[in-house]
Amino acid sequence: MTLIAPDRLWLLAAVAVLGVLYVVAQVRRTAPAVRHPDLALVESVAPRWPGWRRHLTAAGLLLAMAALVVGLARPAHAVDVQRKEAVVMLAMDVSKSMTATDVAPNRLAAAQAAAKEFVQSAPEGYRIGLVTFDAKTHTLASPTTDRAELLAAIDGLKAANGTAAGDGLATAVDVIKADATANPTTTDPYKAIILLADGDSSSGRTLADATADAVDAKVPVFTIAYGTPNATIVVDGKTMDAGADTTAIAAVSAATGGTDYTASSSGELSDVYGKIGTTIAAGTEDQELTVPLALAGALLLSLTLIGTMAWTPRLT
Repeated sequence: MTLIAPDRLWLLAAVAVLGVLYVVAQVRRTAPAVRHPDLALVESVAPRWPGWRRHLTAAGLLLAMAALVVGLARPAHAVDVQRKEAVVMLAMDVSKSMTATDVAPNRLAAAQAAAKEFVQSAPEGYRIGLVTFDAKTHTLASPTTDRAELLAAIDGLKAANGTAAGDGLATAVDVIKADATANPTTTDPYKAIILLADGDSSSGRTLADATADAVDAKVPVFTIAYGTPNATIVVDGKTMDAGADTTAIAAVSAATGGTDYTASSSGELSDVYGKIGTTIAAGTEDQELTVPLALAGALLLSLTLIGTMAWTPRLT
């Protein structure tokens, strides 16, 4: 339970003051003297529980006022909803290690297929962008709902030398920040980055350094440590290690509030993208309780007035 306008609760002090004044008035109140030759007759026609009724009426009035004041503070509680809007950046490794064949037919081809599947299954309201990194970073698509543009960009990916994973993550964060400035909205859609990489940076900023940017921007990063630990590739006739560095990659998600995954096959990668999509879609929003509280206050007030009219003696 949260209060959207908690500063209005100071009005409860006025309700409390009224309650204290009522109690003080009742303490100081003295029963009026009755002069009548037949006191038994007076007792038989007098209301049996006048004090109880009076107190109940006062309590109902105070509760009604309190309910109305709390309603003015706009209480709300979180409810589960399916997100129809989100801004998601794909940050994909296209270094030479992505040509490794430990993931059939090779890492890059499997990554392209899984990314396209994610894009095609995302809700229409999701704006998805694409950043890739080898020795440099490349912003191939700013967040967009144009699926054809994005799919074409994914189809055109090619592996190159170098791994600037930290720069790639930092660029994805910058694109999200720039998009928020260029497309201001009142709904503030959910923002996230999906980082697919098989290791830490070999050039540029480290992942640990770039993670600070995502933390400052409050953007969760879902990481996918991609490939098998003992994979190798051949570059210029030399066999080189291409094993996945899960530790460096997982640290990014832990620091940013995302989730880390590992994928060592095309099937696992597809499943991971599905899980990430489900997580992004499952959101919460504040549902205000102002109207129910206002109705409760109005009902209490009505009952109080009805009780007052029913229990107060009237002259005819």
